[in-house]
Amino acid sequence: MDEKLAKYEQPGTPDDATMGPYKRPARRLRPLLILTLVLVCIYHYARPVASFSLLPHVELPASIRMPEGSQQKAMTTAADKPLVPLEAHIMSKCPDARDCLRMMVLPTMQRVVDKVNFTLSYIGTPTENDGVQCKHGAEECLGNIMLLCAASLYPDPKTYLGFAMCMIKDYEDIPQRNLIADCALEHAMDFEKLSDCSSQDDGAFGVDMLRNSVRRSAEVTLKTLPFVQSHIALSDPEIQQAGVTKSCTVRVNEEIYCVRDDGEWSSCPHGPGVNDLVLEIEKLYLSS
Repeated sequence: MDEKLAKYEQPGTPDDATMGPYKRPARRLRPLLILTLVLVCIYHYARPVASFSLLPHVELPASIRMPEGSQQKAMTTAADKPLVPLEAHIMSKCPDARDCLRMMVLPTMQRVVDKVNFTLSYIGTPTENDGVQCKHGAEECLGNIMLLCAASLYPDPKTYLGFAMCMIKDYEDIPQRNLIADCALEHAMDFEKLSDCSSQDDGAFGVDMLRNSVRRSAEVTLKTLPFVQSHIALSDPEIQQAGVTKSCTVRVNEEIYCVRDDGEWSSCPHGPGVNDLVLEIEKLYLSS
């Protein structure tokens, strides 16, 4: 019996299954490891800020130091500079207006929008009953009114000029509802607001805006445009009072700059190129 007990109390253990003595890890190393991790994190996240904060303060020599307050004055002067008047006189259902906006006005505005006071005016004939007659019929008058409403409700030129280009590129469809709605959606305009504007006061509000715009175009006389004298005989009083009659006529600083008519450019002493127009505007802006 004793031999059997001894057999169970002292089992044989193979050499490869032996385990070394258990050693408790040194607890005093744990705080050191934690502190090291914290320092690494602080260094990693604080390094970009520290690099700026450690830059030395450099004092400029008095000879090149900007006078006190002059920096603010320079910023104010740039902001207060008068904008250069840039105006395009068009008819909404005119292919020349489409070409003019696409080839000259839009690419120019993309480059100098912050240096010009842009106006989109319309060409027509005021009637005796306080109405307006448009060359391409009543549909063109409605298209003109819709574009004037867009400029009134969304006065940023980047918005309403884009809307005008969207409409006029499909000028044959003006003033179809689908065209207006699609262009309004494309340029984040509220179609209902545009519709309400055009029908306000039974349409009188829109007609009044168009009448004022047409009068503005008619009041531009060729006598105020010196370079036109080489192209037109100003002795003719009818021509002197004609104002702007060609769609599209581009004016810069209150003077005719270029005309697009019958698919051709004319009366463009500086040329019809966008770069030339941009240079002219920048020259006027800097000299103002």
